[in-house]
Amino acid sequence: MNKDKVIIIAEAGVNHNGDYGRAVEMIAAAKEAGADYVKFQTAVPELVISTVAPKAEYQKETTGNAESQLEMCRKIHLKLDDYAPLARLCEEAGIGFMSTPFDLVSIDCLYPLGMDFWKIPSGEITNLPYLRKIASKGGKVILSTGMSDLDEISQAMEILISGGIARQDIALLHCNTQYPTPMRDVNLMAMQQLRSLDPGMVGYSDHTVGIEIPVAAVALGAQIIEKHFTLDKLLPGPDHRASLDPRELAEMVKAIRNIELAKGDGIKRVSDSERPNIVVARKSIIAARDIKRGELLTEENMTVKRPGNGVSPMLWDKVIGTRAARDFAADSLIEI
Repeated sequence: MNKDKVIIIAEAGVNHNGDYGRAVEMIAAAKEAGADYVKFQTAVPELVISTVAPKAEYQKETTGNAESQLEMCRKIHLKLDDYAPLARLCEEAGIGFMSTPFDLVSIDCLYPLGMDFWKIPSGEITNLPYLRKIASKGGKVILSTGMSDLDEISQAMEILISGGIARQDIALLHCNTQYPTPMRDVNLMAMQQLRSLDPGMVGYSDHTVGIEIPVAAVALGAQIIEKHFTLDKLLPGPDHRASLDPRELAEMVKAIRNIELAKGDGIKRVSDSERPNIVVARKSIIAARDIKRGELLTEENMTVKRPGNGVSPMLWDKVIGTRAARDFAADSLIEI
């Protein structure tokens, strides 16, 4: 895994609302915003959700309570044979294609598409048959860790590793599975604990409103950022309200790239941009008044002023008590 650049995943998810044409538009929008990948969600709803499964509270708030979770998901998922052409369109557009499988059939559907990463959603972290199936396919894995504790994450990793996935090919994303996530529950510092499991990378999957939290996550060392986006926040569906629009997505990408540059290598040194200001901002030992050659240099006839291209004030004690090498006019640099 490339650890030198933050991987930015624009999560289209099901925000196309089952409309293939809108999914195509989302590929273009993600590319325009500068994301590295656009990611969808692949599912056969009947294989994922039982007829008695309730909606989450946020889903009730965004889509009402008249229909079941299964009925809602039937309306917002694409057909399985839509994903191969979407992957081809991503390749043509120059953006990575990803999709999260939610069932075993969807894993088989996505496998031939040659994705760079398998993306395992938070809800599947305790799904043993699913994890074994992903591991059997090989490759690199990004595992979201919402709704889980460290023991559950460790168990999921061990299942993947025992199935043939290298530990360093597993990336862990800290995540809170509430849409939108309250700021008090973000807990960005939990990324540091995920590192104790020695994954290949650690990142953050964000469900807060706005862009400041994923940007902060990058400042704290996130190597992958995943964020939902939509073409229109007013569209019907469960995830639009907690998503970015294309303009906000572009702003997030720009901010992350700036933070990525600003983090640097951690070595404290004089930068090329500030080096010319040393002369301007630092100070030198200066004649406080006219000084004659041979005159004793004292605290009364010397001072410290800008510019900084003369004798450093750090040598003050060495200069005091010596004789002036020549005449010095007031405000001129002392030479020794």
